[in-house]
Amino acid sequence: MDQTSIEASTVDSVMSRLGFWSAIMTAVIAAVFFLAGILTPPRSGPFAPPADTIPYPYTNVAAFIPNDYLWLYPGILLAPIFIVLMACIHAYARNDRKVFSQIALSFSVIYATIILIDYFIQFTVVIPSILTGETAGLSLFTQYNPHGIFIAFEALGYSMMSIAFLFTGAVFAGGKLERALRWIFIAGFVVAVLFFAALSVLQYDLVAFEVTILTINWIVLIVSGVLLSVVFRRAARGRSVPARAV
Repeated sequence: MDQTSIEASTVDSVMSRLGFWSAIMTAVIAAVFFLAGILTPPRSGPFAPPADTIPYPYTNVAAFIPNDYLWLYPGILLAPIFIVLMACIHAYARNDRKVFSQIALSFSVIYATIILIDYFIQFTVVIPSILTGETAGLSLFTQYNPHGIFIAFEALGYSMMSIAFLFTGAVFAGGKLERALRWIFIAGFVVAVLFFAALSVLQYDLVAFEVTILTINWIVLIVSGVLLSVVFRRAARGRSVPARAV
C-alpha cells in the first residue's frame, strides 16, 4: 500500500469514528433537549395557560430562575456537535456530492452562530439583569416575550438548520439506509416550510412556528442521529465507504 492509500485509509478511519460518536451525541442531546423543552412550562404566548401567563414587560420572572433556563443547556451543546457531524458527513460524501455537503455545513455554521449568540445572551445579559433588578429595556431580549429577539433568533437559527437538512439529504444516495436518511432530512425541511406557510396564512404568532420547527428538528436529529451512527459504524468496518472520484 502506497503512502497516499495509507493516508486515505487513516482519514476514513478518523472520519468514521468521529462521525459515529458525533451522530450518537447528536441523537442523545437532541432527545434531552426535546424532553427539557417539553418539561419547561410555557409562561407567555399562545401556549401558556391564561391564569399563569406572565404579562408585559415579561421581566417579573426571578422566581423561575434557573429552572426555566435549564432547557437551553442542551441547545448550547447541540450547536457545536451538529457542526462536527456535518463536517463528518462532508468528509463521507462522494466527490460528486460534496457540493451539497459543503452547503449543508455552511448553513449549519450559520445556525450554530445564531443560536449560540441567542442563548448566550440569556445567560450573560438577561438572567443577571433580572436578578439585579436592572430590567429597563430588557423585555425585547427575554425568552418570555413572544414577539422578542429571542424567539426571532430561534426561528431563524432553526430554519437555517432545516435548510442544512435539505442539502444533507442530497448527499445520501446509496442503499436502503442512505435512502431513508435522504427522505428523513428532506421531509424535515418540507414539513417546516409547509408549517411556516400555514401558520403565516392563519396569522399565528412567530412563537407558534418556533415551537413547531424546534419539534420537527428535534425529531429529525434523533432519528437521523441513530441512522447516521449505523452508517459511520459500517464505514469504519469498510462496508459503506463511498466511492471517491479519481
